[in-house]
Amino acid sequence: MSALPRPAVPGGAAVAPGTPTSAVPLVFPRALTIGVIGSGRVGAVLAAAFTAAGHRVVAASGRSQVSRDRIALLLPGAALLTPDEVATAATDLLLIAVPDDAIAGVVTGLAERGRLHPGQVVAHTSGAHGLAPLAVAGAAGAHPLALHPAMTFTGTPEDLGRLPAISYGVTAPPQLRTLATRLVADLGGVPEWIDESARCLYHAALAHGANHLVTLVNEAVDRLRDAGVTRPEKVLAPLLRAALDNALRLGDTALTGPVSRGDAATVAGHLDELDRVAPESVPAYLALARRTADRAIADGRLRPTDAELLLGVLADRRKEEVG
Repeated sequence: MSALPRPAVPGGAAVAPGTPTSAVPLVFPRALTIGVIGSGRVGAVLAAAFTAAGHRVVAASGRSQVSRDRIALLLPGAALLTPDEVATAATDLLLIAVPDDAIAGVVTGLAERGRLHPGQVVAHTSGAHGLAPLAVAGAAGAHPLALHPAMTFTGTPEDLGRLPAISYGVTAPPQLRTLATRLVADLGGVPEWIDESARCLYHAALAHGANHLVTLVNEAVDRLRDAGVTRPEKVLAPLLRAALDNALRLGDTALTGPVSRGDAATVAGHLDELDRVAPESVPAYLALARRTADRAIADGRLRPTDAELLLGVLADRRKEEVG
């Protein structure tokens, strides 16, 4: 007889056989004692927001001088300590805000050195990972939590004004969901419960939308400068704001421009000019134009017969790039 599948909890990890999916919520004090390991752009700002919400951020670690200056600016009441000392001081919540690929190593090292303790919540701020990198914390009796703010950060006090009403991608065991909900509310945010298996896809969507948007905008800025525009930001600002607003409200029906109209000659001219002035921009333009055409066709805005010449231009140029 095959084993029964483990029941899944929305926004959580798989639950061990025999464990109720509606576990009794753990009880924590209203004001938590918090420590933060990794005082980069995200960690220091979230810690400052927790302080403003009435929690006690007692310790923070930072290796670079930039991080230490950030601690002094945003967390003046926190002691500057080593990661081991921070983990010991954070009796309620240990916030780990290090690069994605470093999380498991940091947590493993703390556990091996006996710095994690039962009842402590160990949370990371990575979007790409769920509870898996925190498995050793669970083995030490701590409670794992993935708490990712869906926002871009500069690491300055201005970030605090952007936190209200943003979403947080949360993955938590059942007994920690009440606390996770409260922590997000303390930050002024809204929880989005992400299944463990969907964390990477969730993060890929955010990176594709936000990080690649920055690259795309700067590519457009550079090409406008190449065209002789002295203040490209001024030209782009109203156009891009309108395009983003329309896309978020209207979806694919917001598409405009030569690809959505099937203007093959115009697109061919774009590619010729890009190849002459900035050939490094051609592959990205091709990929986005083809994906735009696919979406316009699927949405019914571009008939396949009208797209035939356009798709031919894109396919031929792609063959040239590959060749």
